[in-house]
Amino acid sequence: MEYYDATGRRKTATARVRLVFGQGKVAVNGRELLDYFKREVLKMVIEQPLKATDTLGKFNITANIHGGGLTGQAEALRLGIARALLNWNEELRPELRSGGFLTRDPRKVERKKYGRPKARKRFQFSKR
Repeated sequence: MEYYDATGRRKTATARVRLVFGQGKVAVNGRELLDYFKREVLKMVIEQPLKATDTLGKFNITANIHGGGLTGQAEALRLGIARALLNWNEELRPELRSGGFLTRDPRKVERKKYGRPKARKRFQFSKR
C-alpha cells in the first residue's frame, strides 16, 4: 500500500500526517475528524489545501497530533496535509504556495519576563 507522509507544526502543536488513496476519511488520533475537532471552522481550515488542489475525497488521511490547543493543532494538520500532497505530486506547488499552505507560521508565545506581570505588560506607574 502506497502512502505519502509529512509533518506539520504550528506554535507547540505537531501533526504527523499520512495520505493513502481512499474515500476521503479523516482520522485524528484514532478518532473521526468531527469527533476530534468539533468546530466547523477547524474542519474548514483542515480541508483548505485539499479544496485548493481538487483532491477532496481522494485520500484517506490519518494523523497523530500532540501539543498545543485545538486551533494550533488544526493549522499544524493543514501544513502536514499540504506537504504530503507535495510528496504525492510536485506539480501542486503553485496552488498550495498561492494559498499560503506551505508556509510554516513562526509565531509562538513570547516568554514572560521578570519584573513584569506578562511578556510586555508593565505594572502601573506611580509618580508619587
